[in-house]
Amino acid sequence: MSTGEPAAGGPAPHGSAPHDPAPAPGAEDGRPRYESPPSAGKLLIWVLLFVPAALAVVLGGVYFT
Repeated sequence: MSTGEPAAGGPAPHGSAPHDPAPAPGAEDGRPRYESPPSAGKLLIWVLLFVPAALAVVLGGVYFT
């Protein structure tokens, strides 16, 4: 009780729900499921999207200062 956690079965602080994580879908056997890593093509798309955006932010900051 001294740690600020509600008593078992008691209301959670600030109206939030008590922490009772539900099992992940498909994890009935108890083993966690992991996502596969992104493919090289998807990673390349993200890089090609963010590099010009970052460059535009930097050049815009240099231009307007």
